[in-house]
This record gives sequence, structure tokens and C-alpha cells, in this order.
Amino acid sequence: MTRQLGALEVGPQGLGCMGMSEFYGAGDDTESIAVIHRALELGVTLLDTADMYGPHVNEELVGRAIAGRRSDVVLATKFGIVRDGDRRGVRGDRDYVRSSVEGSLKRLGTDVIDLYYLHRVPADTPIEETVGAMAELVTEGKVRFLGLSEAGAETLRRAHAVHPITALQSEWSLWSRDIEAEIVPTARELGIGLVPYSPLGRGVLTGRFSSAADFSDGDFRAANPRFSGENLDANLKMVADLRALADERGVTAGQLALAWVQHRGSDVVPIPGTKRLKYLEENVAAAALELSDADLAAIEAAVPASAVAGDRYPDMSSIGR
Repeated sequence: MTRQLGALEVGPQGLGCMGMSEFYGAGDDTESIAVIHRALELGVTLLDTADMYGPHVNEELVGRAIAGRRSDVVLATKFGIVRDGDRRGVRGDRDYVRSSVEGSLKRLGTDVIDLYYLHRVPADTPIEETVGAMAELVTEGKVRFLGLSEAGAETLRRAHAVHPITALQSEWSLWSRDIEAEIVPTARELGIGLVPYSPLGRGVLTGRFSSAADFSDGDFRAANPRFSGENLDANLKMVADLRALADERGVTAGQLALAWVQHRGSDVVPIPGTKRLKYLEENVAAAALELSDADLAAIEAAVPASAVAGDRYPDMSSIGR
């Protein structure tokens, strides 16, 4: 069973590798590599990383994990977010595109990246320049397909006019549905596949958290508007309703939330992230869950997107350009 992201064929679910190295507390490289290997055994082919995760060390981890197994993997990485200590910027100029891909190829231990994303759309570089430089990488054989992350509908159109865009990666889950009104229809009109990241609401839709105290040291969720104070209290009440539905079906809340995303369409390939074998196997099993229209309506009623409290990020200025 596979799905299509434009002309790129992948398994029905990918694996987000970010949390193996940063943002969600300490990781264990040995266990993370075991998770990646098990994902490949279970039919997960799309592995997602980025040069800014770590920075750099997540690409290195993925590179070690796929050594000798490159043909089993559809390898996706991203560039464009520049980190300087605690400060971050966004670049998309031609020189940066070219230097970024060389670094990623080296860290990943490969001579070609299957899906190369612009991680965020820069404010000071025309998208035509950035995608034009990315298209050169396709011509040179360093990249097979191009993607954008968190791009708006008009940016998608302009980018696609320069070179075919294969996939759009954006946050999409039961409580992050803002792309549905305009961006998803535009992507489908253009034949662009959809790759939802954080389809489990950064783990909170799994029902495993009861308060902010459950987040470990170094977990960026503690500073995220959705996961603090009264916002978190309100959001956890909805998660409790989702858990009740899941209990009725004999599945976990996370599996129900992930199955909802899987049912958004045959051009949708979510990339739930995990660094634990147990949760990987739960996530993969969710791809096989069948949901009726009544099931989907009940799930959406339990977690109405309009009732979610708090922004997705502390700073939304680079989102949806």
C-alpha cells in the first residue's frame, strides 16, 4: 500500500525524525536508530529531517541509520532556517541554497536527496529565485523532487510556475486545520501532495500529558502558547473527550487522531515523529484504521479546531507566506 506525493511514491505514513535530536527533551541515538530501522521494516519509507534540527546532528543521525539501506528510503530534508545561537532567520538566496544542499548531502551520507524542502519562505528573497536555485539542483542530479514547508497558496502557485512542487509540508491535525480553507485546495489543484507534520498535536492528542509538568527539561512545548497556562487546561479537556471515543473503539487517542489525518485524502502522507518503538508501532497501526463518516464527525466534534486555545508558535510571522 503506497500513496503519491505528486510523482513521488511513498508509504502511507512517514516518520518525522526531529524529536530524536532536539526540542522534546533528551534523546538516545541508539534507540532512535532502532526506531528508524523498525519503521523501514513496517513499510514506512519517507524519513523527514532538516539541517536546522540540532542543528545538523539530526541529519547525521539519519545518515548513520540509513547507511547500507539507502534504497529502502525516500529521504526528505529541509533548508532555509538559519540558527545563530538562540536567534533564527530565514534565507532563500541562491548561494545559500547551494551551500545548504552540499552540507545536507555530506551529513546524510548520500549523493542525492529525494525530496528537498524550503523550510520557511523568506521575506526578503523572491520565491522565484529560491525555487529557481532549487531547480538547478534537480538538473544536476543532487535532488529528485522539490517541496515547500508552511507556504501560502499564492506562494505555492508562484513556486510551481518555476518548477513542479511535489509536496507541501504544513502542520495539520485535529487542532491545526487552518490550511484547509485555501491552501489544501490550491495544492490539490496543482497536483501537490500534502505532508502533515505534528499530526498528533505535538504529542498532546495522544492523551499522554495531563499538565505542563509532564514536559521534560528542554522541551520547547513548555514555551509554546498552546501548551501553557489556561490554554493547556482548555486543550486538555478536548483531549479527554477524544480519549473517551478512542476507548470505545479499543484504540488509543493518538491512533484515532492520526487515523483522522490519514483519512484527509489519498494525497496525504502524515509524518508523526517519535523516538520510541512502542509509539512508532502504535502510529503505523493507525494507518489501517477504517473510519466512517459518523466516526469522523464524532472525532471532529470532540476536538473542534475553532475551540483550540493558543497559537501554534510563539512567533507566527514566518508562517503561511
